[in-house]
Amino acid sequence: MNFELTEEQLAVRDAARDFAQNELKPGVIERDSTMAYPTEQIKMMGELGFMGMMVSPEYGGGGMDTVSYALAMEEISKIDNSCSVTMSVNNSLVCWGLETFGTEDQKQKYLTKLATGEWIGAFCLSEPEAGSDATSQRTTAIDMGDHYLLNGTKNWITNGAKSKVHLVIAQTDTEKGHRGINAFIVETSWDGVAIGAKEDKLGIRSSDTHTIMYNDVKVPKENRIGEDGFGFKFAMKVLTGGRIGIAAQALGIAAGAYELAVAYSHDRTAFGKPINQHQAIAFKLADMATDIDAARMMVHRAAWMKDNHMDYTMAAAMAKVFASDAAMKHTVEAVQVHGGYGFVKEYHVERLMRDAKITQIYEGTSEIQRVVISREILKKGNLYAPILGSSKMTV
Repeated sequence: MNFELTEEQLAVRDAARDFAQNELKPGVIERDSTMAYPTEQIKMMGELGFMGMMVSPEYGGGGMDTVSYALAMEEISKIDNSCSVTMSVNNSLVCWGLETFGTEDQKQKYLTKLATGEWIGAFCLSEPEAGSDATSQRTTAIDMGDHYLLNGTKNWITNGAKSKVHLVIAQTDTEKGHRGINAFIVETSWDGVAIGAKEDKLGIRSSDTHTIMYNDVKVPKENRIGEDGFGFKFAMKVLTGGRIGIAAQALGIAAGAYELAVAYSHDRTAFGKPINQHQAIAFKLADMATDIDAARMMVHRAAWMKDNHMDYTMAAAMAKVFASDAAMKHTVEAVQVHGGYGFVKEYHVERLMRDAKITQIYEGTSEIQRVVISREILKKGNLYAPILGSSKMTV
Protein backbone atom coordinates (compact mmCIF):
# COMPACT_ATOMS: atom_id res chain seq x y z
CA MET A 1 0.00 0.00 0.00
CA ASN A 2 1.27 3.47 -0.90
CA PHE A 3 0.83 5.78 2.11
CA GLU A 4 1.37 8.92 0.06
CA LEU A 5 -1.80 10.74 -0.95
CA THR A 6 -2.27 11.71 -4.59
CA GLU A 7 -2.55 15.32 -5.72
CA GLU A 8 -6.27 14.79 -6.28
CA GLN A 9 -6.78 13.39 -2.78
CA LEU A 10 -4.83 16.26 -1.24
CA ALA A 11 -6.95 18.75 -3.19
CA VAL A 12 -10.14 17.12 -1.86
CA ARG A 13 -8.81 17.22 1.70
CA ASP A 14 -7.82 20.88 1.42
CA ALA A 15 -11.15 21.86 -0.14
CA ALA A 16 -13.05 20.12 2.66
CA ARG A 17 -10.84 21.75 5.29
CA ASP A 18 -11.36 25.23 3.82
CA PHE A 19 -15.12 24.70 3.62
CA ALA A 20 -15.31 23.43 7.20
CA GLN A 21 -13.23 26.26 8.63
CA ASN A 22 -14.77 29.09 6.61
CA GLU A 23 -18.40 28.02 6.16
CA LEU A 24 -19.23 25.57 8.95
CA LYS A 25 -17.31 26.86 11.95
CA PRO A 26 -18.77 30.39 12.24
CA GLY A 27 -22.29 29.23 13.17
CA VAL A 28 -21.72 25.74 14.52
CA ILE A 29 -22.13 26.59 18.22
CA GLU A 30 -25.46 28.35 17.67
CA ARG A 31 -26.78 25.55 15.45
CA ASP A 32 -25.83 23.01 18.08
CA SER A 33 -27.51 25.01 20.86
CA THR A 34 -30.76 25.61 18.96
CA MET A 35 -30.83 22.29 17.05
CA ALA A 36 -31.13 24.34 13.85
CA TYR A 37 -30.76 22.23 10.72
CA PRO A 38 -27.82 23.48 8.57
CA THR A 39 -29.92 24.04 5.45
CA GLU A 40 -27.62 26.45 3.67
CA GLN A 41 -24.49 24.53 4.62
CA ILE A 42 -25.91 21.25 3.29
CA LYS A 43 -26.91 23.00 0.08
CA MET A 44 -23.35 24.27 -0.31
CA MET A 45 -22.01 20.77 0.33
CA GLY A 46 -24.12 19.54 -2.58
CA GLU A 47 -22.86 22.31 -4.83
CA LEU A 48 -19.26 21.48 -3.91
CA GLY A 49 -19.76 17.80 -4.69
CA PHE A 50 -19.60 16.43 -1.14
CA MET A 51 -23.00 14.70 -1.22
CA GLY A 52 -22.25 12.18 -3.97
CA MET A 53 -18.48 11.92 -3.93
CA MET A 54 -18.13 8.28 -4.97
CA VAL A 55 -21.01 8.23 -7.47
CA SER A 56 -20.07 7.90 -11.14
CA PRO A 57 -20.15 11.19 -13.10
CA GLU A 58 -22.68 9.43 -15.33
CA TYR A 59 -25.20 9.95 -12.53
CA GLY A 60 -24.03 13.38 -11.43
CA GLY A 61 -21.45 12.32 -8.84
CA GLY A 62 -17.79 13.12 -8.35
CA GLY A 63 -16.42 9.71 -9.34
CA MET A 64 -13.94 9.86 -6.47
CA ASP A 65 -12.37 7.03 -4.52
CA THR A 66 -13.25 6.03 -0.97
CA VAL A 67 -9.98 7.42 0.40
CA SER A 68 -10.94 10.88 -0.87
CA TYR A 69 -14.34 10.51 0.75
CA ALA A 70 -12.71 9.55 4.07
CA LEU A 71 -10.40 12.56 3.88
CA ALA A 72 -13.35 14.92 3.32
CA MET A 73 -15.33 13.29 6.12
CA GLU A 74 -12.44 13.75 8.53
CA GLU A 75 -12.03 17.46 7.80
CA ILE A 76 -15.74 18.27 8.00
CA SER A 77 -16.10 16.19 11.18
CA LYS A 78 -13.43 18.25 12.91
CA ILE A 79 -15.94 21.10 12.89
CA ASP A 80 -19.58 20.04 12.40
CA ASN A 81 -20.73 16.46 12.82
CA SER A 82 -24.35 17.26 12.12
CA CYS A 83 -23.21 18.11 8.60
CA SER A 84 -20.84 15.17 8.34
CA VAL A 85 -23.45 12.58 9.38
CA THR A 86 -25.83 14.00 6.77
CA MET A 87 -23.04 13.65 4.24
CA SER A 88 -22.17 10.14 5.42
CA VAL A 89 -25.70 8.75 5.17
CA ASN A 90 -26.25 10.26 1.73
CA ASN A 91 -22.90 9.02 0.39
CA SER A 92 -22.29 5.68 2.09
CA LEU A 93 -25.75 4.26 2.64
CA VAL A 94 -28.07 5.82 0.09
CA CYS A 95 -26.03 6.71 -3.00
CA TRP A 96 -23.64 3.75 -2.80
CA GLY A 97 -26.51 1.35 -2.17
CA LEU A 98 -28.50 2.62 -5.15
CA GLU A 99 -25.56 2.75 -7.54
CA THR A 100 -24.31 -0.71 -6.57
CA PHE A 101 -27.61 -2.58 -6.37
CA GLY A 102 -30.28 -0.43 -8.03
CA THR A 103 -31.72 -0.79 -11.51
CA GLU A 104 -30.86 1.66 -14.26
CA ASP A 105 -34.34 3.19 -13.98
CA GLN A 106 -33.88 3.64 -10.20
CA LYS A 107 -30.52 5.29 -10.77
CA GLN A 108 -31.87 7.69 -13.37
CA LYS A 109 -34.91 8.58 -11.29
CA TYR A 110 -33.33 8.88 -7.85
CA LEU A 111 -29.54 8.65 -7.84
CA THR A 112 -29.06 11.56 -10.23
CA LYS A 113 -30.82 13.88 -7.77
CA LEU A 114 -29.23 12.41 -4.64
CA ALA A 115 -25.67 12.54 -5.98
CA THR A 116 -25.86 16.28 -6.64
CA GLY A 117 -27.44 17.12 -3.30
CA GLU A 118 -30.65 18.31 -4.99
CA TRP A 119 -32.32 15.60 -2.89
CA ILE A 120 -31.20 14.14 0.42
CA GLY A 121 -31.71 10.47 1.26
CA ALA A 122 -32.31 8.50 4.46
CA PHE A 123 -31.62 4.87 5.38
CA CYS A 124 -34.40 3.29 7.44
CA LEU A 125 -33.38 0.10 9.23
CA SER A 126 -33.60 0.63 13.03
CA GLU A 127 -36.90 0.07 14.82
CA PRO A 128 -38.09 0.34 18.44
CA GLU A 129 -37.22 -3.35 18.90
CA ALA A 130 -34.73 -3.87 16.07
CA GLY A 131 -31.45 -2.04 16.58
CA SER A 132 -28.44 -4.30 16.79
CA ASP A 133 -30.76 -7.25 16.04
CA ALA A 134 -31.56 -6.10 12.52
CA THR A 135 -33.21 -9.41 11.63
CA SER A 136 -36.18 -8.64 13.91
CA GLN A 137 -37.96 -6.36 11.48
CA ARG A 138 -41.57 -5.61 12.38
CA THR A 139 -42.10 -3.19 9.52
CA THR A 140 -43.94 -5.17 6.87
CA ALA A 141 -44.32 -4.86 3.12
CA ILE A 142 -47.17 -7.08 1.94
CA ASP A 143 -47.22 -8.08 -1.71
CA MET A 144 -50.53 -6.82 -3.13
CA GLY A 145 -49.93 -7.90 -6.71
CA ASP A 146 -49.07 -4.66 -8.48
CA HIS A 147 -47.55 -2.99 -5.39
CA TYR A 148 -46.39 -3.55 -1.81
CA LEU A 149 -48.33 -2.19 1.16
CA LEU A 150 -45.84 -0.82 3.70
CA ASN A 151 -46.62 -0.52 7.42
CA GLY A 152 -44.35 0.04 10.41
CA THR A 153 -42.19 2.40 12.43
CA LYS A 154 -38.51 3.29 12.06
CA ASN A 155 -36.42 4.96 14.78
CA TRP A 156 -33.37 7.24 14.86
CA ILE A 157 -33.58 8.10 11.17
CA THR A 158 -30.94 10.63 10.12
CA ASN A 159 -32.27 13.03 7.45
CA GLY A 160 -35.75 11.72 8.26
CA ALA A 161 -37.74 14.90 7.66
CA LYS A 162 -35.42 16.69 5.24
CA SER A 163 -35.04 13.75 2.85
CA LYS A 164 -37.01 13.19 -0.32
CA VAL A 165 -36.22 9.48 -0.46
CA HIS A 166 -36.11 6.74 2.19
CA LEU A 167 -34.47 3.35 1.67
CA VAL A 168 -36.72 1.22 3.88
CA ILE A 169 -35.93 -2.29 5.10
CA ALA A 170 -39.11 -4.33 5.68
CA GLN A 171 -40.28 -7.89 6.24
CA THR A 172 -42.19 -9.37 3.30
CA ASP A 173 -42.36 -13.03 4.35
CA THR A 174 -42.07 -13.72 8.09
CA GLU A 175 -41.75 -17.48 7.57
CA LYS A 176 -38.48 -16.97 5.71
CA GLY A 177 -36.89 -14.93 8.52
CA HIS A 178 -34.11 -12.66 7.31
CA ARG A 179 -34.40 -14.20 3.83
CA GLY A 180 -37.88 -12.70 3.64
CA ILE A 181 -36.66 -9.12 4.10
CA ASN A 182 -36.66 -6.61 1.25
CA ALA A 183 -35.41 -3.06 0.65
CA PHE A 184 -37.64 -0.41 -0.91
CA ILE A 185 -37.27 3.10 -2.26
CA VAL A 186 -40.00 5.23 -0.68
CA GLU A 187 -40.69 8.84 -1.56
CA THR A 188 -41.52 10.91 1.50
CA SER A 189 -44.29 12.77 -0.36
CA TRP A 190 -46.37 9.60 -0.74
CA ASP A 191 -49.58 9.15 1.22
CA GLY A 192 -49.11 7.37 4.53
CA VAL A 193 -45.58 8.59 5.30
CA ALA A 194 -45.65 10.41 8.68
CA ILE A 195 -42.70 12.16 10.34
CA GLY A 196 -42.38 12.28 14.13
CA ALA A 197 -40.89 15.12 16.16
CA LYS A 198 -37.19 15.89 15.86
CA GLU A 199 -35.14 14.13 18.53
CA ASP A 200 -33.46 16.28 21.20
CA LYS A 201 -30.03 14.63 21.33
CA LEU A 202 -26.85 14.73 23.40
CA GLY A 203 -24.68 15.36 20.33
CA ILE A 204 -25.02 15.97 16.58
CA ARG A 205 -27.89 18.16 17.74
CA SER A 206 -28.62 20.02 14.53
CA SER A 207 -28.78 16.86 12.43
CA ASP A 208 -32.25 15.80 11.38
CA THR A 209 -33.19 12.73 13.45
CA HIS A 210 -36.79 11.47 13.55
CA THR A 211 -39.09 8.53 14.05
CA ILE A 212 -40.86 7.65 10.79
CA MET A 213 -44.26 5.97 10.54
CA TYR A 214 -45.49 4.18 7.42
CA ASN A 215 -49.25 3.66 7.30
CA ASP A 216 -50.54 1.68 4.29
CA VAL A 217 -47.95 3.24 1.98
CA LYS A 218 -48.27 1.91 -1.56
CA VAL A 219 -44.82 1.10 -2.92
CA PRO A 220 -44.59 0.27 -6.64
CA LYS A 221 -43.02 -3.08 -7.47
CA GLU A 222 -40.30 -1.32 -9.47
CA ASN A 223 -39.12 0.39 -6.25
CA ARG A 224 -37.91 -2.82 -4.67
CA ILE A 225 -34.10 -3.00 -4.64
CA GLY A 226 -32.71 -6.27 -5.94
CA GLU A 227 -34.40 -9.63 -6.13
CA ASP A 228 -37.04 -10.80 -3.68
CA GLY A 229 -35.46 -11.50 -0.28
CA PHE A 230 -32.34 -9.41 -0.92
CA GLY A 231 -33.15 -6.74 1.68
CA PHE A 232 -31.19 -8.01 4.66
CA LYS A 233 -28.12 -8.73 2.55
CA PHE A 234 -28.47 -5.26 1.02
CA ALA A 235 -28.58 -3.64 4.46
CA MET A 236 -25.51 -5.51 5.72
CA LYS A 237 -23.44 -4.74 2.63
CA VAL A 238 -24.39 -1.07 2.72
CA LEU A 239 -23.61 -0.81 6.44
CA THR A 240 -20.19 -2.42 5.95
CA GLY A 241 -19.23 0.43 3.64
CA GLY A 242 -20.96 2.92 5.91
CA ARG A 243 -18.64 1.97 8.75
CA ILE A 244 -15.76 3.54 6.86
CA GLY A 245 -17.64 6.85 6.75
CA ILE A 246 -18.44 6.76 10.47
CA ALA A 247 -14.88 5.69 11.29
CA ALA A 248 -13.70 8.74 9.33
CA GLN A 249 -16.18 10.86 11.27
CA ALA A 250 -14.85 9.54 14.58
CA LEU A 251 -11.30 10.16 13.36
CA GLY A 252 -12.24 13.75 12.52
CA ILE A 253 -13.78 14.30 15.95
CA ALA A 254 -10.63 13.01 17.67
CA ALA A 255 -8.33 14.97 15.36
CA GLY A 256 -10.35 18.16 15.77
CA ALA A 257 -10.22 17.90 19.55
CA TYR A 258 -6.49 17.16 19.41
CA GLU A 259 -5.78 20.21 17.24
CA LEU A 260 -7.71 22.42 19.63
CA ALA A 261 -5.88 20.93 22.62
CA VAL A 262 -2.45 21.48 21.02
CA ALA A 263 -3.27 25.10 20.16
CA TYR A 264 -4.62 25.81 23.63
CA SER A 265 -1.62 24.15 25.30
CA HIS A 266 0.69 26.60 23.52
CA ASP A 267 -1.26 29.64 24.65
CA ARG A 268 -2.14 28.67 28.20
CA THR A 269 0.58 29.11 30.81
CA ALA A 270 0.88 27.66 34.30
CA PHE A 271 3.77 27.87 36.76
CA GLY A 272 5.60 30.22 34.45
CA LYS A 273 5.54 28.24 31.18
CA PRO A 274 3.13 26.92 28.52
CA ILE A 275 1.21 23.95 29.86
CA ASN A 276 2.51 21.69 27.08
CA GLN A 277 5.91 22.01 28.71
CA HIS A 278 4.55 20.11 31.69
CA GLN A 279 4.86 16.35 31.31
CA ALA A 280 1.28 15.70 32.45
CA ILE A 281 -0.05 17.63 29.43
CA ALA A 282 2.71 16.65 27.00
CA PHE A 283 2.01 12.95 27.58
CA LYS A 284 -1.72 13.46 26.99
CA LEU A 285 -0.92 15.07 23.63
CA ALA A 286 1.49 12.23 22.80
CA ASP A 287 -1.17 9.60 23.49
CA MET A 288 -3.74 11.53 21.46
CA ALA A 289 -1.39 11.88 18.49
CA THR A 290 -0.48 8.19 18.56
CA ASP A 291 -4.07 6.91 18.63
CA ILE A 292 -5.22 9.39 15.99
CA ASP A 293 -2.40 8.38 13.66
CA ALA A 294 -3.27 4.70 14.15
CA ALA A 295 -6.96 5.40 13.55
CA ARG A 296 -6.15 7.30 10.36
CA MET A 297 -4.08 4.39 9.07
CA MET A 298 -6.92 1.98 9.79
CA VAL A 299 -9.54 4.19 8.14
CA HIS A 300 -7.43 4.72 5.02
CA ARG A 301 -6.59 1.02 4.83
CA ALA A 302 -10.26 0.05 4.91
CA ALA A 303 -11.04 2.70 2.28
CA TRP A 304 -8.14 1.52 0.11
CA MET A 305 -9.32 -2.09 0.37
CA LYS A 306 -12.82 -1.06 -0.69
CA ASP A 307 -11.41 0.83 -3.66
CA ASN A 308 -9.40 -2.24 -4.64
CA HIS A 309 -12.45 -4.54 -4.40
CA MET A 310 -10.99 -6.52 -1.52
CA ASP A 311 -12.97 -8.00 1.34
CA TYR A 312 -12.90 -5.03 3.74
CA THR A 313 -15.46 -6.35 6.24
CA MET A 314 -13.03 -6.81 9.12
CA ALA A 315 -10.91 -3.78 8.25
CA ALA A 316 -13.97 -1.51 8.29
CA ALA A 317 -15.19 -2.92 11.61
CA MET A 318 -11.72 -2.54 13.15
CA ALA A 319 -11.45 1.03 11.89
CA LYS A 320 -14.84 1.97 13.30
CA VAL A 321 -14.39 0.42 16.72
CA PHE A 322 -10.86 1.80 17.17
CA ALA A 323 -11.58 5.29 15.82
CA SER A 324 -14.82 5.67 17.80
CA ASP A 325 -13.13 4.55 21.02
CA ALA A 326 -10.28 6.99 20.32
CA ALA A 327 -12.78 9.79 19.68
CA MET A 328 -14.52 9.21 23.00
CA LYS A 329 -11.29 8.86 24.97
CA HIS A 330 -9.45 11.80 23.52
CA THR A 331 -12.26 14.33 23.38
CA VAL A 332 -12.51 13.80 27.15
CA GLU A 333 -8.76 14.38 27.39
CA ALA A 334 -9.02 17.50 25.23
CA VAL A 335 -11.58 18.91 27.64
CA GLN A 336 -9.17 18.09 30.48
CA VAL A 337 -6.31 19.90 28.73
CA HIS A 338 -8.54 22.98 28.46
CA GLY A 339 -9.44 22.77 32.15
CA GLY A 340 -12.48 24.87 33.06
CA TYR A 341 -12.52 26.47 29.61
CA GLY A 342 -13.13 23.05 28.08
CA PHE A 343 -16.45 22.92 29.89
CA VAL A 344 -17.92 25.90 28.05
CA LYS A 345 -19.25 26.00 24.50
CA GLU A 346 -16.97 28.76 23.25
CA TYR A 347 -13.95 26.46 23.09
CA HIS A 348 -15.67 23.78 20.94
CA VAL A 349 -14.20 20.73 22.67
CA GLU A 350 -17.26 20.03 24.84
CA ARG A 351 -19.35 19.73 21.67
CA LEU A 352 -16.88 17.32 20.10
CA MET A 353 -16.98 15.24 23.29
CA ARG A 354 -20.78 15.05 23.06
CA ASP A 355 -20.62 14.23 19.35
CA ALA A 356 -18.06 11.48 19.90
CA LYS A 357 -20.41 9.19 21.82
CA ILE A 358 -22.74 8.48 18.91
CA THR A 359 -19.88 7.07 16.81
CA GLN A 360 -19.75 4.12 19.24
CA ILE A 361 -23.47 3.51 18.68
CA TYR A 362 -24.81 4.16 15.19
CA GLU A 363 -24.22 2.04 12.07
CA GLY A 364 -23.35 -0.85 14.35
CA THR A 365 -22.42 -0.44 18.01
CA SER A 366 -18.88 -1.10 19.19
CA GLU A 367 -20.17 -4.39 20.60
CA ILE A 368 -21.49 -5.41 17.17
CA GLN A 369 -18.18 -4.43 15.55
CA ARG A 370 -16.42 -6.82 17.91
CA VAL A 371 -18.88 -9.55 16.92
CA VAL A 372 -18.03 -8.89 13.25
CA ILE A 373 -14.29 -8.90 13.93
CA SER A 374 -14.36 -12.08 15.99
CA ARG A 375 -16.44 -13.87 13.34
CA GLU A 376 -14.00 -12.84 10.63
CA ILE A 377 -11.06 -14.07 12.74
CA LEU A 378 -12.71 -17.45 13.30
CA LYS A 379 -13.75 -17.71 9.66
CA LYS A 380 -10.38 -16.81 8.14
CA GLY A 381 -8.03 -17.98 10.87
CA ASN A 382 -5.16 -15.71 9.89
CA LEU A 383 -5.58 -12.08 10.97
CA TYR A 384 -3.56 -10.79 8.03
CA ALA A 385 -5.13 -12.93 5.32
CA PRO A 386 -8.11 -10.64 4.65
CA ILE A 387 -5.88 -7.59 4.79
CA LEU A 388 -2.78 -8.55 2.82
CA GLY A 389 -4.23 -11.35 0.75
CA SER A 390 -6.02 -11.16 -2.58
CA SER A 391 -9.52 -11.88 -1.31
CA LYS A 392 -12.11 -10.03 -3.39
CA MET A 393 -15.27 -8.43 -2.10
CA THR A 394 -18.39 -9.72 -3.81
CA VAL A 395 -21.45 -7.54 -4.19
